[in-house]
Amino acid sequence: MWFFVKAACWFSLVLVLLPFLDPSSTEKLQRGPKVEIGDTFSAASEAFQYVSAICIQKPDVCEKGAETFVALGHRAREGARIAYEFLDTQFAETDAGAPDAKIMTGTVTPTETSHDEANPSAPTFKRTPVPEKRLDPRAAVAQ
Repeated sequence: MWFFVKAACWFSLVLVLLPFLDPSSTEKLQRGPKVEIGDTFSAASEAFQYVSAICIQKPDVCEKGAETFVALGHRAREGARIAYEFLDTQFAETDAGAPDAKIMTGTVTPTETSHDEANPSAPTFKRTPVPEKRLDPRAAVAQ
């Protein structure tokens, strides 16, 4: 549920900020009502204090509100499960019980033979081979 509240806040913030990107909208907004930043912040802080004081004045409202949000959360979770199952049945390419053959997990099966026994013609190194420094092509041409 908090996702929807946050999404609504961000969406309204985007709608408020969009007119700053369009130069033609500044002419229309200059004729509109003016907003004082200080008054806006004081109104928002008083509204927050009022909403937080509701739980002190009327605790039954907060209890019912909490129960409502919990019930809505359970319904949203169940709705997400139903949507997931529906999409899984519509877009699944294999049976629901069988693993998907296209998914590679990156696991390696162990071999029964050791590395030395696997390829006896492979070279063995006593140290890690490091590439040698390259010769300068201009110096090779000059010689």
